[in-house]
Amino acid sequence: MSEGRTGTGGTSAPTVLRMILGRRLQERRQGAGASLEDAAKALRVTSLTIRRLEKAEVSLKPLYVEKLLETYGADQQEIDEFVALAERANEPGWWHTYRDVLPNWFSAYVSLEAGARTLRTYEPHYVTGLLQTHAYARGVLRGGFPNEADEDLGRRVDLRLRRQSLLAGPDAPTLWVVMEEAVLHRVVGGPEVMREQIERLLEVSELEHVSVDVVPFTAGAHVGACAPFTYFRFEEPELPDIVYTEVLSGAMYLDQRSDVSAHLEAHNRMSLLTSGADSKALLNRMRKEYS
Repeated sequence: MSEGRTGTGGTSAPTVLRMILGRRLQERRQGAGASLEDAAKALRVTSLTIRRLEKAEVSLKPLYVEKLLETYGADQQEIDEFVALAERANEPGWWHTYRDVLPNWFSAYVSLEAGARTLRTYEPHYVTGLLQTHAYARGVLRGGFPNEADEDLGRRVDLRLRRQSLLAGPDAPTLWVVMEEAVLHRVVGGPEVMREQIERLLEVSELEHVSVDVVPFTAGAHVGACAPFTYFRFEEPELPDIVYTEVLSGAMYLDQRSDVSAHLEAHNRMSLLTSGADSKALLNRMRKEYS
């Protein structure tokens, strides 16, 4: 994941493990006092290739990893362990089987989501994907892909629902959702679908590791009234906090501290506009309206 802004284009989507190993390679090189040019000379490649390896923008070729670590003075045990991890990092995630309906720029999101310990999301338009019901997800995706064949649309729905399994595992991350009240008024699939979806939100909000906050219309204008975003925090010290935000035709992944801090502050400020009791009361009221 490059620092600053990553566009929508064509490098392979990094896995979290590949990002960690890229950071470790960078730290190992710097610890050895080697420059990008020194590393590039050892592999007979350009310094750009070394930079892309360290930024997890390309796969980690085991032969490259082995040669670089030899150049940095690593012992054979460290080299063998690192190469084994690099081979694991290059294995496709489970979501690879959905690559026909999964844009490359969103493959990175699924990997980050699966590896994060904390996720904070802001949603002004729809219920976040991790909490959508089958019927609601199908309605949202049909709206986004109106001309898609039913089979392909079904695969998109399956992918979205399969992602939700991470919330049920023993090592489930903490999920903190802030959504606008407008989400509850945007009717997706009809009243029955909406009622089922709101019941799902009420159900998961009882989980210790899930928080669902609704910013009411009465809050007026606020700092977060912008595009949806997701903030990721990881246990691994090599990984910075990362923010994902969407544009019409792709996404940006931000890891510069100023960008991440701005989004984190916005999420904090929006949460102050809500309370658990008020959010639950609003969800219950909207559930009755759809009955």
